[in-house]
Amino acid sequence: MNAPERVDAPWSREEFEARLRAGATSYHIHHPFHVMMAEGKLTKAQLQGWVANRFLYQIAIPVKDAAILSNCPDREIRREWIQRILDHDGCNVGGVHDEGGIEAWIRLGEAVGLTREDVTSLRLVSPAARFAVDAYVNFARRQPWQEAVASSLTELFAPHIHQQRLDTWPQMYPWVKPEGLQYFRNRLTQARRDVQHGLAFTLDWFSRSRELQERALEILRFKLDVLWALADAIMLQQCEMEIRGPKA
Repeated sequence: MNAPERVDAPWSREEFEARLRAGATSYHIHHPFHVMMAEGKLTKAQLQGWVANRFLYQIAIPVKDAAILSNCPDREIRREWIQRILDHDGCNVGGVHDEGGIEAWIRLGEAVGLTREDVTSLRLVSPAARFAVDAYVNFARRQPWQEAVASSLTELFAPHIHQQRLDTWPQMYPWVKPEGLQYFRNRLTQARRDVQHGLAFTLDWFSRSRELQERALEILRFKLDVLWALADAIMLQQCEMEIRGPKA
């Protein structure tokens, strides 16, 4: 007769991965603001507000990744992880020139009718958006690097939202210059590559006990909450701007 399975035994690798992937139901693609975006219901000002606010998140990504590197003693992990910084900051090394995702996002801002100064000055960013982004960066700085790696796993769901924008924006927002969508095209490949590494590490490291696996799910929920809170902040800001109306 087989011994009964321990209640607190680690889930199998397959079960653990399935539970991580189940976080897709809480991804911000389901947030009302993003649903409106996909349905073409945002005004020009609202779409501009989203691009301006999300720039704060874009410039925080390499800072977050640098924090992970600074805490990580594993050279092999660092060698892999540093590519994320180059993807966003860009590089000009060994004959390879890449302006990076931050520059691509600035061009997205220009494509929706903002100026470079509008985007880079951060003057259009909501205070609540700053709190959400700061929470994520501080998590990466202060928590064990293994946990910070696990927090990146919202990338599991990112290709879907990027593809959604590529599919819907040309029809729903034809005034957006098509070259501005390059950021989304780039991330389709980059996010899939990144998640292979982050997911494999998380499945290996956190599968040592049920407690660690549950901690990984808790971390993923935290990151999902950060992205949801960021969308909340942007939607509230845009609603407030509509209520106040244009400045005299």
